[in-house]
Amino acid sequence: QVGWYNAVLQPAFHLPYPDDTLAFVVLSTPSMFDKALKPFVNKERLKIIRDPVDQCVSHHLSRVKEKFPDQKIDVIFDYEILPSRKPKFLAQTAAHVAGAAYYYQRKDVKLDPWGKKKIYGVYIHPKYGGWFAIRGLLLFPDIQVPFLEQSAPVDCVSTEEKRIELLEQFNFHWQDGHYRDIIEVKEKYSEEQKAYFATPPAERFRLLGLTQEAQ
Repeated sequence: QVGWYNAVLQPAFHLPYPDDTLAFVVLSTPSMFDKALKPFVNKERLKIIRDPVDQCVSHHLSRVKEKFPDQKIDVIFDYEILPSRKPKFLAQTAAHVAGAAYYYQRKDVKLDPWGKKKIYGVYIHPKYGGWFAIRGLLLFPDIQVPFLEQSAPVDCVSTEEKRIELLEQFNFHWQDGHYRDIIEVKEKYSEEQKAYFATPPAERFRLLGLTQEAQ
C-alpha cells in the first residue's frame, strides 16, 4: 500500500495517492543482464540507444502495462526526479516497506562508531545480497487494497558487527563492491556484468557491441 511508504517519510516525499492504493516495487535480479538487457540491445540495434538499461526497463514495464489494457497504471522509474531535484520516489524505502529488501541505516546500529560522519543506508536482499537494483514503481490508482497485510523485509544482516561492516563497506569502500557480499548470496552479477557497470556510462556501448552510430 502507498500508505506504508508515505507513513515513514516526510510529506515532501509522499506519493500523491490514497493510502490503500496498490503499488508494486520492480527490482532487477542478476540474470536481468543476460535475459533482458542483451536481447533488448540486439533487437534495438538499429535504433537510437542512449541508456541501454533505462530503455530496457522502460520497454519491459510498458509491456506490463499492455497486459492490463483496462487498468490505469502509473510508472515511476528510479532515475526520475522532481523539479526540486528530489527523486520522485525513494527506492530503498519503497523496497523496505514492500518487504522486498531490508534497508539498513545508521539507526539500525546501537553503538554508533562514526561520530559526525555522514553515513548513508543501503538495502540488502536475502537472496541476492547487494547484487540487485530497484528499477521502478508500478502504481494502480484505481485499485484499493485496504486488507493487504504488510510483510516485513528479511533481516538478513542481523548482528551489530555485520551491520557496522556493511555500512562501513558501503560508505567508504563502495567501489570494490564487497558490501554486496555481506551475506552468502544465491546469485550475483557475472564478470561481464560487473565490468559493464564498473565502466563509465559513455564507454559502455562498446561492451555491448554497439557502434558509434547506434549511440
